[in-house]
Amino acid sequence: MPRGSKDKYTDKQKRKAEHIEESYEAKGVSKDEAESRAWATVNKQSGGGERTGGSGQKTSAGEKQAARKSSARRAAATRKGVPRPGQKVDGMTKTELMERARKRNIPGRSKMRKSELIEALRKGA
Repeated sequence: MPRGSKDKYTDKQKRKAEHIEESYEAKGVSKDEAESRAWATVNKQSGGGERTGGSGQKTSAGEKQAARKSSARRAAATRKGVPRPGQKVDGMTKTELMERARKRNIPGRSKMRKSELIEALRKGA
């Protein structure tokens, strides 16, 4: 059975949940289980209640822009094979090391062991 108030849901979301619930009941699912599945489906598709209010923290436009810029920089650095701050080569898996070696075009990487990859990456850095 679904928990909590459904006040934060739009009329469209409520109709959708009702329709899904009826569909499950037609398939022989119990009333409580059908209602639970219906609200779970609505939540998964739309992220929950969409009406404003509640305890959601609001982020300013400036903070959002700064976060996007920072995220874009980290993503670009990752594509270039640059380690993230605090990420050590010793703590990486062999797959991660191999990917980094591939990005740096280290010759013979496919035949290297993990320790050899670490050494080659340190030399190339």
